[in-house]
Amino acid sequence: MEKSAIVTGSSRGIGFAIAKQLCVDGYNVVMVATGPKEKNADAVAALEKLGTKIHYVQANIADHDDRLRIVDEALKAFGRIDVLVNNAGVAPKERADLLTMSEESFDRVVGTNTKGNMFLTQAVANAMIRQEPVNGRKGVIVNISSCSAVVSSTNRGEYCVSKAGVSMLTTLYADRLAPEGILVHEIRPGVIDTDMTSTVHEKYDRLLAAGEFPIARWGKPEDIANAVSLLVSEKLNYTTGNYIDVDGGFHIRRL
Repeated sequence: MEKSAIVTGSSRGIGFAIAKQLCVDGYNVVMVATGPKEKNADAVAALEKLGTKIHYVQANIADHDDRLRIVDEALKAFGRIDVLVNNAGVAPKERADLLTMSEESFDRVVGTNTKGNMFLTQAVANAMIRQEPVNGRKGVIVNISSCSAVVSSTNRGEYCVSKAGVSMLTTLYADRLAPEGILVHEIRPGVIDTDMTSTVHEKYDRLLAAGEFPIARWGKPEDIANAVSLLVSEKLNYTTGNYIDVDGGFHIRRL
């Protein structure tokens, strides 16, 4: 039986690396991105060369109708959804102190990163519940949150709140969906070299040079993709609701 995965935000960066790895693992992939397919033609072509089927959906996970359309198109294209990777997310357009952060920025970031995640997961989970299990499970959901779920950044508080919310969503859905044969996991990336971190490269270069990260290098999108590959494999079928820090050891407390 062919298996399929939805990867949101998969036209570039971490999402593209995840989609690529899942293709290598034998999944047909539903690429979800906010831009038109023509804009991301090179990314689509690169995945198609790997030998599995690719279905592109232009959608914004912050939009109710778009979320439902993602699920509908995935089912029409491949018949079932074995994996959902909630990767899509936004950062604040402007880093602002917690005391001056706007409600508009909070609504935008939380609306995408947390609300979008919650209700896309709801829609996909209901579809997974209706399908036949494969090797004892109906699906796997992986949330890409951030070390910011537990690390304070007072100049982007809305982002931290949004990712802390994703961590609780992992716990909630893992609890609710385990009896349904669906596993839910979370990955907390650290400093990953992507477009999102390009504007603060100098800051993190300084932190790396100062020894703030035990593994003293930038993370790569492939580091996250490898962790997703492990979580959706059948090697961790007796665990759910857990998270993996993929952050170069940044989470380690040191004296």
